[in-house]
Amino acid sequence: MITFACQDIEFSDLLRCSFALNKTEYNVMMFLLKIDKEFTATDLGKAMKHDRTTVQKALKKLAEKDLIFRHQINLDKGGYTFVYSIKNKGDIKARMTNLVEKWYDEVKLEISKW
Repeated sequence: MITFACQDIEFSDLLRCSFALNKTEYNVMMFLLKIDKEFTATDLGKAMKHDRTTVQKALKKLAEKDLIFRHQINLDKGGYTFVYSIKNKGDIKARMTNLVEKWYDEVKLEISKW
């Protein structure tokens, strides 16, 4: 827990705020971080006990935010499926650090204007 200006901030809140994650996106990301393997949207939905379409929407948003990998696997009998896995945790930490440092710089600038 981080305390700032009489307010306690949980790490989960910092992570969610850093990347503008909704609750489902956050839960999917944390699940992928813990399991650290590839999943289809269907398999991930089953593992998390969520509807596939809900998980698929969260996966799409996480991929757009560049927090997960998405790649296509071609099926033997034609067609394809997408599989998803978490990006490198170190890269995510570095991005969070950069976001917090940028915020810190903006706060210092605002204070200096006062």
